[in-house]
Formats: sequence, structure tokens, C-alpha cells
Amino acid sequence: MIRISCYEYWVWSLIVLNEKLSAETGDSQVEYSCDCYCSCSPAMKLHRTSGLCLYFPQTQKQLCVFNLNFPFDRLNLYSGYITVNETRGRALFYWFFEATNEPEEKPLLLWLNGGPGCSSVGFGEAEELGPFLTQKGLPELKRNKYAWNKAANLLFVEAPIGVGFSYTNTSEDLKELGDEATAHDSYRFLVNWFKRFPQYKSHDFYIAGESYAGHYVPRLAEKIFDLNQKVPYYKYINLKGFIIGNALLDDDTDQRGMIDYAWDHAVISDRVYRGIKTHCNFSSSVSTQTCDDLVNEYYGVYEIIDMYSLYTANCPSTGYSRNKKKIQGIAPRILAKNDGWHKKPAGYDPCVGYQTSAYFNRPDVQKALHANTTNIPYPWSHCSGAIDGWSDSPSTMLPVLKKLVHGGLRIWVFSGDTDGRIPVTGTRYSLNKLGLPIEKDWHPWFTYHEQVGGFSIEYEGLTFVTIRGAGHQVPTYAPKQALQMIKSFLDDSKLPKKPFDTWA
Repeated sequence: MIRISCYEYWVWSLIVLNEKLSAETGDSQVEYSCDCYCSCSPAMKLHRTSGLCLYFPQTQKQLCVFNLNFPFDRLNLYSGYITVNETRGRALFYWFFEATNEPEEKPLLLWLNGGPGCSSVGFGEAEELGPFLTQKGLPELKRNKYAWNKAANLLFVEAPIGVGFSYTNTSEDLKELGDEATAHDSYRFLVNWFKRFPQYKSHDFYIAGESYAGHYVPRLAEKIFDLNQKVPYYKYINLKGFIIGNALLDDDTDQRGMIDYAWDHAVISDRVYRGIKTHCNFSSSVSTQTCDDLVNEYYGVYEIIDMYSLYTANCPSTGYSRNKKKIQGIAPRILAKNDGWHKKPAGYDPCVGYQTSAYFNRPDVQKALHANTTNIPYPWSHCSGAIDGWSDSPSTMLPVLKKLVHGGLRIWVFSGDTDGRIPVTGTRYSLNKLGLPIEKDWHPWFTYHEQVGGFSIEYEGLTFVTIRGAGHQVPTYAPKQALQMIKSFLDDSKLPKKPFDTWA
């Protein structure tokens, strides 16, 4: 018997049997789960059998396929669209994975990638922390043994509209995007998603993300926090906290941190470093020609090394076109004006972008995922070229962080310490600016085999964690440490302060 993954079998089933199944059930919407107990065969309840359950929610009919000989544990997953504005035809695409064990007891974790305009499915799911990762050299997927659905029910959403498979039927919407519009649509997504999955409404809910999600996540958390004070129960969201990594938090400190980090790590010369310090005002919207020239020299170094992971090799192929389309009007950021903002991080497989892009542009995959149902007039890409503007991007998120700290939410910030784009240096500057009392000063935390996983400092209401040796996408570069960290965050437990020998 050929051993194939549940996902690949599901793809095959829906493609080969789609017309037959739809005709038999009268329902074109399909949800599915793997390695499950199916009520359509009472005998199957007597023993665990590797199988596939196809569920048709409109007609409440179920079809079960057994004897697949799956090489992995149970996995229930769902994907599709949630409408966030019927009038303008806006819908966000999601991919949801139940926790591998006791999903009914686990919290719900929403993951958002940044950009602005980059895909949480392409980055977060397929290259970082999802149950399926892109295979090296192939436009296919493999299982991730450090997937975060070992700790939580895991939800990936492509936001805002125009990102990945998410779309609008009103083209003007793509010119009116920003932090507030993204938070608004993400909130509407959650309210409507809980209507489709009411069994998760009472679960503890957390938000996670990286990079420009340093804006997305706090803004969405603030909107939920504020609206929870006045909405009826059916709109109430059981938000408990959020965690953000290598996060854009404060223009002034983030940009100063980029330059200080580059000089401290021998990336730029003394001349460029001192020149930028002298001629560039990071808190001003005005930039001189001298400053621009020096910043271009600074970015020039990152054309030959990976800014997002200093010690990772670049992809040698010339066929992979990085998405460097500049989104105008992000903010008056001196450094962000350069196209280097959208240079795609490489990861430990520096050519992984080939496979991910090829995979999500496969017609069979899109059909199986219920994606691209409106035939979007452009290919799926990691970071959107469809977004025409970004009109709303505050220069700092620190007041929002402080507000939510005082509101009692659990907040962690983490930083891979080899990222040059939003480096640990800038994040430390930003957190120091908050002025929170220190409860536990700087100390190492340990992973298995007595290895230092990174360092941490605990403030009143906020924990900061570094991940040693990780770049911008921490779960890509340090998957074991990342999983250990998210488990501690969700459990509200401390990272180990002493060496230990084993870790489950």
C-alpha cells in the first residue's frame, strides 16, 4: 500500500471525487478531518483506524474513507473564506489546524505575519510553525514535528485583503488599507469565524505574529479589548494575551537599533555608522541627501548577505525574484523608504520561496484548499503586489502596549538575535522606553541537553525573550526553542532557568 499524507489524500479525494461527492450530498462546501472516528460506520468506533472524514455542513452529511495507513497522528484541519464585508465583497482566507492532542482543552492561537502585506499561510504555516512545511526542492509539503498545534489550536489568516488568497470585489479598497482597516477586518473575521466554529468560542484566545505584526497584533488586541466592554455575548472574544516576535514597535528606537546592531555585528563601516548617526534624524520625516546616500550604502551590504538572518547563505539561483515592491506612505521612516523593507527572509533553506510559491499556485492545491474561488487576477505570492497604499501606520505602538499591560493581558515579546531587520537591539531600546518595573532581571533560559536557548527579562506585565541563533522568522531558524517558548507562554509558565536533560 502506498503511504500518503492525509492532506495529499484529501487533495486527491476532492479532485477525483468532487463531482460525485457533491452530486451525492447536494453540498459543495467540504470540511474534513483525518485519522478520526466516523459515525457513518458504527464498526469503526470499535478500534482506531487511519481514515478520512469528509463533512458537508450544509446538508450535515458525512463520508468516510478508511484503511489509508497514515504515517502520522490524528490531524483535523479546515480552510476557506470568511466574509468580512458583504457590501464591498471583502473576504479573508484562513487555514485552521486543531491541536494534535485534546483540542477541546487547548487554547486558540491566531498567527499573523507582517509586511505589511505578507501571507500568514505562505510564511507562518508553510515555512515556520505550521503542521505542514514546504519540502526542499519540491512544490509539496512535509510534516513539521515542531508545529505549534502541539500546544494550541492554530489559526492562520491572510490579512489584509489583497494578501495571498484574500480578496475584495471593490478595487478601491486596495487603496484604503492601513492598520485600522486591517484591525477592523480581522475583528470582523474573528466574530464570523466563531459563528462557523462555535465550539471554540469559550476557549482562551491568544494572538501571535512577527515583524509588522508588531502593529497588527496590538491593534487587533486593543480593538477586541475595547469592544469586549460593550458588545453582546455573541461578539465577545475570550482574549487572554498576545506574543510578538522581532516586532516593529517604535520607529525611533527600531531604526536606531538597526544601525547600532549593524555596526556592532561588523556589517557596516565606522564611516557609514558615524555618518548616519550624524546626518539622519530617526524621529523626523525629513531626510537629507547625505542621509539618503549613507542609508543606501547601509542597505547595499544587505544585497550580498541576508539582512533577516546574518549568518544564513543567500539563495544562489538567479531565477527567484524577491518581492521588493515598495508600498508608499507606510510612515515617514527613513530606513523603511528603501526597497529593502520587502526583501524576503531566506530561512535555513534559502531557496524555500521557490517551493512555497509554486505550491500555492498549483490549481489542484487551490481547489483543495477552497482558495482563489473568485479567480484573483494575479498569482499567489508571499508579499502582495496588489496593495496600492498604506495610509495608517502610527510611528509607535508603545502606548497601546502599555494600555494592554495595565489591562491585564499576558504579553510576551521575543527576538531572534541574528535578525538585522528588526534587531534585538532596537527591541530592547523600545521596551526600555516603556519604563515598566523589572521583576526578574536579565538571565539565561535553557532548552534540552543543557543548552542556552536565549535570554530573558521579566517586567511587570510583560516578558521579553531572546532566541539564540535565530533570525527574523524565529520558528524557521530555531523550531525547538520556538515551540518551547510558545508552550511556556500559553501555559503561563517560566522558561527553564536551569539546565535540564530531556524535553518532551
